[in-house]
Amino acid sequence: MALFKHLSASWRENGMPAELKRARLIQWRREPVTLRIEHPTRLDRAKAIGFKHVQGIFMVRQRVTRGSHKRPDWSGGRHTHNMGAYLNMRKDYQSIAEVRAGKCYPNCEVLNSYYVLQDGKNYWYEVVMADRALVGVQGRVFRGLTSAGKRTRGLHRKGMGSEKTRPSRRAHSQ
Repeated sequence: MALFKHLSASWRENGMPAELKRARLIQWRREPVTLRIEHPTRLDRAKAIGFKHVQGIFMVRQRVTRGSHKRPDWSGGRHTHNMGAYLNMRKDYQSIAEVRAGKCYPNCEVLNSYYVLQDGKNYWYEVVMADRALVGVQGRVFRGLTSAGKRTRGLHRKGMGSEKTRPSRRAHSQ
């Protein structure tokens, strides 16, 4: 078995050792929400989604708060009971993490991301970023063109049962 197969198999079966996980969580909670990192935590996943040790490609660890998403405070007047206090998010946490990383580095593009760790309050994802000159496309993450964005839009399914996902859900809503 090759090195990356061993890495992915050990991560899949055992996850992270408990004492290492605890130490990392303590450290990562104190770090900024968006942090550029030198080396990926999961080398097998990073390589699989496009990370290379070349100039112009780097990694960002992004923290996303778990839980329900409150609406902005409504000011003035009465509102119907339909105007609930909480949003039903159509995006998953991974898509949210990618968008936030993309906003932090506006001159770079998000290639892809993967899950790293979670605790009771947060999720951590590592996002692969690249210079725009290397990618040649602008705003991939904001248009839902990353893998997590496509999954959120329902584009990982094909055939029967997903007739109304293409070209978009909104195009079929009329």
